[in-house]
Amino acid sequence: MADIKWLEISINTTPDRLEDIAARLAAAGMDGIVIEEEGEFRRFLEENRQYWDYVDQGLLDRMRGAARIKFYVTDDPAGRDQLERYTRGLDAEFSAVPLTENDWAYSWQKYYKPLEIGRRLYVVPEWERSSPVPLGRCPLYLNPGLTFGTGSHASTQLCLEGVEAHTVPGRPVLDLGCGSGILSIAALCLGASAAWAVDIDPKAVDVAYENAALNGIGRERYAVQAGDILSDAPLLAGLSARKYHLVLANIVAGVIIPLSTHVPALLEEDGVFLCSGIIDTRAAEVEEALARNGLTVTARREKNGWVALEARPAR
Repeated sequence: MADIKWLEISINTTPDRLEDIAARLAAAGMDGIVIEEEGEFRRFLEENRQYWDYVDQGLLDRMRGAARIKFYVTDDPAGRDQLERYTRGLDAEFSAVPLTENDWAYSWQKYYKPLEIGRRLYVVPEWERSSPVPLGRCPLYLNPGLTFGTGSHASTQLCLEGVEAHTVPGRPVLDLGCGSGILSIAALCLGASAAWAVDIDPKAVDVAYENAALNGIGRERYAVQAGDILSDAPLLAGLSARKYHLVLANIVAGVIIPLSTHVPALLEEDGVFLCSGIIDTRAAEVEEALARNGLTVTARREKNGWVALEARPAR
């Protein structure tokens, strides 16, 4: 991974267009964005995952004057294909500047600090490992590496609160769209017996394993694969060979809806499906899909315009 080269893509825009451009990039599959305004970076991430990053209203309210959206692709033919897909029809000027991997990493590390989530979890960036852990908190050490998911985004926080509430010691977990592995690793730290995880981005596999190792979790308890269960029948069949007490999907409504057709077959009889990354205007649509596919919504969490749903097999 040390030989990877990156392109930093900068899109010059104005605050009133940030939301539209961020949404278009997300719909095209963009991994994560950085907001730069008046000389100061402000980092905003989608925890998951690889499908969605959105500009929250609080950040928009703080913005004045010219704004810039930045994101990163690998400096190779595959990365340039991604760039073409992300910017197609965007109607905005952009520049591409080559960076080394170290340049890329340093540009965002300084924005992450330890974060308390729920009643027990304490998400700690790996470079802040020396920070003391508050009494009664369970530390979750994390280095996002080349993918995203730090716990800073509302959708990830909502899902982590659900992980804390529904992880049962000694029972298994499945993480769909794992990104950095934050959700499934949190479940393991809270006592889950084992976790399986999958992500469409192959880079997520190594990153999730590395984050698991930071928390003393080995591959005998944690298995991560690259692939898309919506299009990869053998992958789905392999994951369906067992049942899970907790199935996690911090992705986006447009993926959760078709994904929900497979969830009942993956859940134990008393299992829980936690889905997040749902913008509030699409929550009803997701709830309808869950009901249509035999799942009963038992709880709803909301934060900053984002929704997380908990559902169980209908009885």
